[in-house]
Amino acid sequence: MEPFIKTFRANDIRRRRSTEKSISRIPLRLIVDGLGEAKGELIRFLAPRTVDALTRKLPMEGRAALWKAEVYFETPLQMGEEKPKATVEKGTIAYWPMGKAFCIFYEDTRPYSPVNVIGKVAENLSIFSQVKSGAKIRVEKT
Repeated sequence: MEPFIKTFRANDIRRRRSTEKSISRIPLRLIVDGLGEAKGELIRFLAPRTVDALTRKLPMEGRAALWKAEVYFETPLQMGEEKPKATVEKGTIAYWPMGKAFCIFYEDTRPYSPVNVIGKVAENLSIFSQVKSGAKIRVEKT
């Protein structure tokens, strides 16, 4: 095969990959009434069954509850533990099986009970430290 054709095919494959939607990373918009929005992503390999089930429920919204450095809200999803973690890093998005809740952690912390880590907040994490109990939060795919 000629070098030009090899290069053309390789560039074509790269271009196609960059324009296709990824099934392993799902970009999110996290909207908090009165405070603004953050951007994040669900990362499938962290907890594939949980991410797949949550993705099918999007968009979803709920009223914020607070615990330590965590903002969470109840979801219509009921899942068990999947690769549960007893500690999480700042910016972690998780599903809390015990509370059937979607969680955002704005500091390194220990959740009330183990969570399924499902993603990361990529931009504007600081808004979650300002959330008040009862604030409306909406999560949607971008």
